[in-house]
Amino acid sequence: MTILSRPDAPDSQPPPRGRMDRGTEQAAWRSLRGAGGRFGFLAFVGPAVVASVAYVDPGNFATNIQGGATYGYSLLWVVVLANLVAMLFQGLSARLGIVSGANLAELCRAHYPPRLVWAMWAVSEIAAMATDLAEFVGASIGLSLLLGTPLVVSMLITAVITYGILLLDRHGFRPLEIVISAMVGVIALSYLAEVIIAKLDWGEVVRGTLVPGLADGGALTLAVGIIGATVMPHAIYLHSSLTQGRIRLRDTADRDRLVRMSDREVLIALAAAGLVNMAMLSMAAAVFHATNHADVADIATAYRTLQPLLGPAAAGFFMVALLASGLSSSVVGTLAGQVIMQGFIGFRVPLWLRRAVTMLPAFVVVAAGIDPTRALVLSQVVLSLVLPVPMIALVHLSARATVMGSWRLRGAGLGLSIFATALVLGLNLILLAQMAGLELPFLG
Repeated sequence: MTILSRPDAPDSQPPPRGRMDRGTEQAAWRSLRGAGGRFGFLAFVGPAVVASVAYVDPGNFATNIQGGATYGYSLLWVVVLANLVAMLFQGLSARLGIVSGANLAELCRAHYPPRLVWAMWAVSEIAAMATDLAEFVGASIGLSLLLGTPLVVSMLITAVITYGILLLDRHGFRPLEIVISAMVGVIALSYLAEVIIAKLDWGEVVRGTLVPGLADGGALTLAVGIIGATVMPHAIYLHSSLTQGRIRLRDTADRDRLVRMSDREVLIALAAAGLVNMAMLSMAAAVFHATNHADVADIATAYRTLQPLLGPAAAGFFMVALLASGLSSSVVGTLAGQVIMQGFIGFRVPLWLRRAVTMLPAFVVVAAGIDPTRALVLSQVVLSLVLPVPMIALVHLSARATVMGSWRLRGAGLGLSIFATALVLGLNLILLAQMAGLELPFLG
């Protein structure tokens, strides 16, 4: 058995982080050897579920509510497209961590020039702050609506709760993963109930899913925002960290099996997140757009409008989902910020300080009197603009034999990854042109 010390050596594995309890580790080994029984795979469930939180965070609530209320079901195809891209890149990120034994930020530091690494870190830190803005403000809005407290007070309560959840990491990664997975389940069940109550127009759901189209420039901005809220830079960085050194792999066969298990988990977890996103937008289309409430453009108004339209149960499910989303994604955002900082510059800060730094933009937004939901949507656009940085790095490193060995990205997989990256870049260029006031005749 070979243990790796260099992140660019593809045929070895680093020591595990030592945070998996012995019983879980034994179950994981048995599962890898095909003797884990029907539920042996559960020992490996966690990284993709945690990463999937980024795809059902309050930023998704904001963009999907605006998209559905304003344009009905017509932007569902954007949600599907974004989710397919997310599956591809989260799968690549998970594989990178398993095979190389290093996370994406660490590999960037090892393989790129120092000046480029510093620039990538700076851009990625902006993404981490934009991410936490959406997550932290979203959870605070939920608490404010539930408790009737001022938003600033709700933000302080949110900070205390999320910090408490983060402390679970001291007892190993499994307790934290279990709590976050439970919150993801709450979000999914809440929106299943919402879909049942809202009575969707399933014909329009199918049409919006299969027929692409952008009605105008506003639809483009929301489309890019939806992509920014779905394919998240911090989730790409984090996923590779969650899978690196998770368990001591004994040989190449173990690594092959773990990669296959990871691919299945990504497919299932991200498919579930995609369905939740489709449910968010479809609910807004069925409830707000179809009843001439297209002006519902923020989370608070959506909550208050739901109650008279669909009753207190629908509003309650919406609130529960928003709180679970905000709290879980705020935790994940802080973890990702630590991974980005430590990976790029080799510097780790205390948890409380990292939490304080990532919360600062949210407090600035509220203190400045900026509409919170508008800030959420704009934060997703910022994320979409930053997104090509980790995407390009992930594709480049995944295609290098010195990093991935025989697991390197090639052939159709490489071509599809390049196409997806180019698509995101193209959408970003169109958005920048639109923001600059340039005429885009193909938008109508």
